[in-house]
Amino acid sequence: QVQLVESGGGLVQPGGSLRLSCQASGSIGSIYAMGWYRQAPGTKRTWVATISREGIPSYPNDMKGRATITQDAAKNTVYLQMSNLKPDDTAVYYCHANLGQYWGQGTQVTVSS
Repeated sequence: QVQLVESGGGLVQPGGSLRLSCQASGSIGSIYAMGWYRQAPGTKRTWVATISREGIPSYPNDMKGRATITQDAAKNTVYLQMSNLKPDDTAVYYCHANLGQYWGQGTQVTVSS
């Protein structure tokens, strides 16, 4: 089993930036990828970014240039940096491992003035 704990959400002003963290514990050796999805109220969960165990990032087209995913293998932690935030970025951001095999509890990000 893998446990994921997110942190770093909160209220951000439009145009601002955020950095989310997700720390994994448990069966770390079974993890081959970690990343982020997000879900706004009334919508389905959508992919934000993924990073492989080898440190190779991938993003959907609408996140390229706005989101950056990095990892600190020594801390079993991945980070999501997003800039130029817009109200449409308001959502619960979920960390995942192994493409949805494991999920964190989510952290709320609200972009509002």
